[in-house]
Amino acid sequence: MTVPPRPRRSRPSHGFTLIEVMVVVAIIGILAAIAYPSYREYVIRGRLVDATNGLSTMRADMERHFQDNRDYRTVGAFVSPCLRNGGTQAGDFLITCSAGPTLTTYTLRAQGGAATVVNGFQLFVDELDQRSTLAPAGWTSCATRWITKKGDPCL
Repeated sequence: MTVPPRPRRSRPSHGFTLIEVMVVVAIIGILAAIAYPSYREYVIRGRLVDATNGLSTMRADMERHFQDNRDYRTVGAFVSPCLRNGGTQAGDFLITCSAGPTLTTYTLRAQGGAATVVNGFQLFVDELDQRSTLAPAGWTSCATRWITKKGDPCL
């Protein structure tokens, strides 16, 4: 007499297969490839606001100094705002005069910090409120306005 084979018992699953794990890794990789550049651009846009606010504030200080002294340079004990303490920090930007102020002119510069995401950005404004932007690769530089968003045209 032959003994019939015993039926196999199926074991319950205790984990994930390699295929399932690889599919999850691929999905995470695709999402990261899309999300990280967008997040980085968002962070840069937020930091550029610090530069524009800092330049506007320094420009107002320069105009106030001119109204009081009829000169953008240092007059007696009244130090020109752009010559105080080597510049003003505005977030990741240093606000300075790109050239020393004269009797009737000045140009302010906001330069991005070297160890930050805004490295390579320079925004300018002068006494006539003429604005310009020097931007790193991938962003638009402009001689007539501040560029604060990637892909903005220079009009």
